[in-house]
Amino acid sequence: MFPTRKKFRLRLRVRSLALGERTLVMGILNVTPDSFSDGGFYLDVEAAVAQAVALEAAGADIIDVGGESTRPGSAGISAKEEMRRILPVLRKLHGKIQIPISVDTSKSEVAEAVADEGAEILNDVTGLRNDPGVAQVAQRRKLGLILMHMRGTPQTMQQAPFARDVIRDVTAGLRRSLTKARNAGVVRSRLVIDPGIGFGKSHEQNCEIIQRLPELAKLGFPIMLGTSRKSFLGTALKRSGETDRVWGTAATVAAGILQGAHIVRVHDVAEMTQVARVADVLRSPELLRSSR
Repeated sequence: MFPTRKKFRLRLRVRSLALGERTLVMGILNVTPDSFSDGGFYLDVEAAVAQAVALEAAGADIIDVGGESTRPGSAGISAKEEMRRILPVLRKLHGKIQIPISVDTSKSEVAEAVADEGAEILNDVTGLRNDPGVAQVAQRRKLGLILMHMRGTPQTMQQAPFARDVIRDVTAGLRRSLTKARNAGVVRSRLVIDPGIGFGKSHEQNCEIIQRLPELAKLGFPIMLGTSRKSFLGTALKRSGETDRVWGTAATVAAGILQGAHIVRVHDVAEMTQVARVADVLRSPELLRSSR
């Protein structure tokens, strides 16, 4: 038997998403020149829009648009530059896709601007450490809010000493982020947690987090897991190329779902949609009856 996956309803501005009945797939769309895997591919607005449409067609349930790289060692950019990259894409996407748009940002100024352009979810990789005002925007604009755990900053996270007890460290960090969000008035039904695979953890700790997701589930919130193409997979596979990690990613997506993840954030949507569907059937074989 696999661990029980609690069901939730993620409330957005004009709709809600069922979490736990089946795994939702979040497709990554980076409009950056320097992201670790797909930097520079979608800088052109038309290319980014076409990719968003393709991700929806491939099975994505959510599109996550990012304008600032948070790869290890990356330097930050201004809110103005982040908005210059993201906002034209969001404007062009109006009416072209039906699924919710999430924006990967840790700046309240950007959060406010993307809400004006139809974003329904904010994905803060700093867990409100960079700018607690992001939570206030989420509360005021009735947006979903994903809170990720990061140990350190992108500049330091793979240099600083790793935590001795990774689950204790992640749990404590997520509790702090959740407290900030709740103090800002964000209701529980708009919150999702992410343990932050690769963000200040050793390769071994990334594996441990996936094994121990049921312990993080005790926090009482839906879990998003982002393992796509990350460096610990390259170590396991003995392959250096990020785009050569599709099936390594698939193994972690399946394992994460079986351990209770509600949302998986991935680059390779078509492949991971299949992985998610089969992993869901392994969790709940009765889903086979509804698909006949």
